[in-house]
Parts: sequence; C-alpha cells; structure tokens
Amino acid sequence: MNRSVKTDIPQGVVQNTLSPADGSVVATVTLATPEVIQDTLDSANKAQKEWKLTPLAKRQKYCTRAIDALLSHKDMIATELSWMMGRPIQHSGSELRGVEERARYMIKHCEQALAPVELPDKSGFTRYITREPLGTILVISPWNYPYLTAINSIVPALLAGNSVILKPSSHTPLCAQRFQQAFDEAQLPNGVFQHVFLSHEATEEMVSSDQLQHVVFTGSVTGGALIEIAAAGHFHGLGLELGGNDPAYVRHDADISLAAETIVDGALYNAGQSCCAIERVYVDHRVHDEFVEKAVRLVNQYQLGFPLDEDTTLGPLISAKAADHVRQQIADAKQQGAQVHISEACFPNSKLGSPYIAPQVLTEVNHQMQVMTEETFGPVLPIQKVFSDQEAIDLMNDSQYGLTASIFTSDIKQAIAIGEQVETGTFFANRCDYLDPALAWTGIKHSGKGYALSTLGFETLTRPKSYHLKHPRKQHTNVDDNISPNSLD
Repeated sequence: MNRSVKTDIPQGVVQNTLSPADGSVVATVTLATPEVIQDTLDSANKAQKEWKLTPLAKRQKYCTRAIDALLSHKDMIATELSWMMGRPIQHSGSELRGVEERARYMIKHCEQALAPVELPDKSGFTRYITREPLGTILVISPWNYPYLTAINSIVPALLAGNSVILKPSSHTPLCAQRFQQAFDEAQLPNGVFQHVFLSHEATEEMVSSDQLQHVVFTGSVTGGALIEIAAAGHFHGLGLELGGNDPAYVRHDADISLAAETIVDGALYNAGQSCCAIERVYVDHRVHDEFVEKAVRLVNQYQLGFPLDEDTTLGPLISAKAADHVRQQIADAKQQGAQVHISEACFPNSKLGSPYIAPQVLTEVNHQMQVMTEETFGPVLPIQKVFSDQEAIDLMNDSQYGLTASIFTSDIKQAIAIGEQVETGTFFANRCDYLDPALAWTGIKHSGKGYALSTLGFETLTRPKSYHLKHPRKQHTNVDDNISPNSLD
C-alpha cells in the first residue's frame, strides 16, 4: 500500500489573503510541501496511539485549557475576523461566544456520550460495547464561520481520543494558527492537534491518504462532491455540511413584529453568508403586506460600511465575485417580474465590481427564479405570498437543500404538525439561524450527510467495538456472572 503523498504538489508556494474590506494583504502563509504533509500525517498517527490511552478526564482538562487560552485572545481574534472576511467588528466577537458555548457543552457531556453501552445480564457472559476513536481526523473548515464550524468537530474528536489535522480556508488562515496557539498553550501533546495550509489539489491528495480515518468538510456542494471522489475506495468516514437555501414560513397567527425582526436578522447577519441563513420567506396572504412593510423598514436601518467601523452593521461580502453572484440573482429576479423594495441610493457604499453590496428585499417572486431555488449567500430577502399551510409546506420542500426551516406561529401544536412534513435537518418555531449544542446539527439532500453537536455527534467520530466474553466454567461459582465494563479498568 502506497501511503505517501504525491510529489507533484507545488513546493513552498506563498499564499496571500486579501481583505474584502479594502483589498489589503492581511495574512501570508506558505502552502505545505508533500514532505510537510507526510510528516504531519505521520506525526498525527503516532501521537494518536498515545492520546487514545490518555484518560478521558485528562483529555477534558486539555480541551478546557485550550478553550480558555483561545478566549484570552478574543479581542485580537475578532479584529482578525473583521479584516479577513469583512464581518462588522460589533458582530465578530459573537463567534467566540458560540465557540465557548459549544465547546464547554461537549466537554461537560462527553462522559455520557462516550460511556460504554451495557447490555442486559446473560448468565455466564459479559457483553458490552465501547466507543473507540477512529484515528486521525482531517477537519476542512470554511471561511464564513471558521471557528464555530471547526469547533464542532475538533473538540469532540479530541475528547474521543482522535488526533486532528485542521485545514483552514485560504480566506481565513489565521484561525488555524490561533487554534494551534491555544492547544500549544494548553500543552497538548505534540502531534495531537496540527494545522496545514493546502491548495485545493493538495487537499484532495491528502483526503486520499490511507493515514486518515475520517474527513469533516464544510463548504459548497461542489467541494463536497470532490471530497467524496478523493476519498472513494479508501473507506474513510465523511461528514459533509454543504449548501443551504433555508426557508421560513410566517403564518397568519404569527407575531409579525417578532417574525420580521427575527427573519431579517437571520437573512442579513454576516451579510447573509451563512449556510443556515434565511434565503426565502413564505408569508400568509393575510399578513403579507404588513410583514413586507416591517421587513423593509428594518433592512433600511442597516449601515453598510467598513467592517472595522463601530457603526457598521453590514460589511462587504467575502469577494467581488461573490457580490457579483448576488447581483446576478437579483437581476434575474427583476427580469422575471420581481419587485425590489430597497433603493441602492440609501446605501452609497454599494459599488458595482466591489464586495460591497446593498441589501435587498424582493416580492412577487416564484420558484422560476434563481433567488428562490439556488443558494444566494448574500443579503437578500425574497418574500413569496402563500394561501395555505399546504402550499407553504410544498414550497419549503421544493428545494435540493434541507438544512434548516423555520415557522412563525402562535400555535405550537400546528407548528409541530407542519414540522413533521418539512424535509429538513433542523426545524425551528419562532426563531432561526441558531445552533443549540444539545441538538444534532445535520442536513439532508444536498445539504450534506452526517451530523455534529449533541451527544449524538460523538458517534460520527468513534466506532463501536463489541465485547463478548464467555466466562471460564470455574468462574461460575466464584465470581459474579456479569462484569461491568467500568470495573475492568
């Protein structure tokens, strides 16, 4: 078996990260050579053999110290995020608050998640199932939430006894260095957590290594398909969080002010660059005009500007190319009859050919338009009028994606009934765009496969190992027939 990385990867290429805020260079890294990649894999495999033998309580302490170390640099990290991806500085700190919430939850509940499964007594036998670490796990994180998405896998993987290699997005490379700094400050054993900077080609090559046992990827559907191709025949486990085109439905009995505030925030936070952002809204015809009026008023209150300015509430998109994609979807909708409600004149910082783009509210939309059927990943809120719950359900399900869906109503019983018919990984009522660490984070259709968070998330980062022990005859009269797996330590 050839386990080495191919040598046709570019040697020592320097990669610059340009800020969408002003085009300046905000980070410079050197892409890993084949030798560095191979050394990283070898080191991870070697370290994991010792790490899996480390008591869980000690792994918990290492992870706790690492999170404490990461949070001690939160102000610097927030500033770096604003420069690298354009998020307004007043919002950048929220990502680390989410990191802390998720990490501490997983550290606290890992004992329950990783506990052996004990079976009913059977005379003369001891039977149980343990949760074994997979080995070395590659985490490929995106740029839009580089800390939040990575922590979903890094912490539970380490707690479970795996080693981790983090490959960050080229847009947010400093995040990997900050994670490394935190684990180094926590004095995690060498090789247990590492990071590498890779080109797309080198990433695919690394994914095909037989020295990996699991790959977690967050990104586009196209990227996920390439990961599957690269991993084919190597029998890796794959966790894929891909695209989204998440819907919200506002029923006639909803609190319209609450619905408008929540949905607008869910659509425009992080400039709409979130896999679970609200990208299409269906509103009962009886409250449609009221909802649109409130939504337009809220959107017009946003301040588009330089992300390091304290007054900015809407920053640039990650690139001019991304902004042009959003502009194209808006133009397509307008050409097919959509009505626009936001004047770009109210957002003078919005400029063609730049990452700065004005938010938009659209009505008179339908599923013939790209903005309703494709992922937008920008600050656009298309609103379609509906005349029944069933019509809303059918439209919500008319998508290649299935990450989250939201309903706004005063009737929770009816919300549940609708939720049972909606094809989605997470169903919200009267809220949206939030990951509760106690709930599994998962998607269906082209939104991916696998799941993270909650105690269930540990299952994807471990494998079951069954123990079926028949007692020697002489033991039957001298020892208890059934031995707890915990008593065998």
